[in-house]
Formats: sequence, C-alpha cells, structure tokens
Amino acid sequence: MMPCQSRSSIAALAVLIILQMVMLTALYAGVPPHPPVATPLFGIAPFLGASMGTAAAAIILGTSTSRAGAALSLLATVMALVSFGPQKYLDAQFGLIWPAVICGQIASLVVVVNVVSGLRSGSLLAAREGQPS
Repeated sequence: MMPCQSRSSIAALAVLIILQMVMLTALYAGVPPHPPVATPLFGIAPFLGASMGTAAAAIILGTSTSRAGAALSLLATVMALVSFGPQKYLDAQFGLIWPAVICGQIASLVVVVNVVSGLRSGSLLAAREGQPS
C-alpha cells in the first residue's frame, strides 16, 4: 500500500505534468494564451519537455521513498514554477492564465510539503538505508 504522502506527491506531480503538457500543446497549436517560443536563456518547448520528464522520473523513483525521487520532485517543482511561480501575478496575461498559475502553485506546495515532511520524519533516510520507515 502506498503511503498517503506519496500518493499526494504523485497526484501533485501529475497536475504539473498535465499543466505543462497543455502549455506545450497550446504553444505548438498557437492557441492564445500560450507561452513564448523562447526566453533569453532557453527555448520553452525543450524546457517544458525536461520539466515533464523530471516529474515523471520523480514519480517512477518514488517521491517520498527515495532521496533521488525526493530530489527530482523538488527539481520538477522548481522547474514548474518557472511557468507557474509568483512572478506570473505580474504577467500582463494573468487574467487569462490564473487557473493554471494557482493550480500549479498549489501542486508545487503539496510536493514541497511532502518532501520536507518525509525528510523530517526520517522516512527518506530509512528508505535509503533499506530500513523500514
């Protein structure tokens, strides 16, 4: 049986994957509002692909049962916040994108809380050492 903490992290990461997949689809289809093709540092489509891949890898490794899964969960969250972070409140299109921004922030918060909770409870340390949590 999967712990509740792990299930909520998996659900939150799935939300981030779906939100980013919709953004990528809107970008390719040219349906407004869609993300820009590029930012000064990188292309958005490759970044969204990397972000979704990171979230999927975190789910596969176990978001709260391994250190690697926890680290990838946090990385996926940080990557998602590029698209859904608090800076989006200042975006001129916020009125059109607010549902995705709010949903992405809630999902990100769930992941961070679960990873921190797993670290505090020692379940990630026990999982790493092969001990029951």
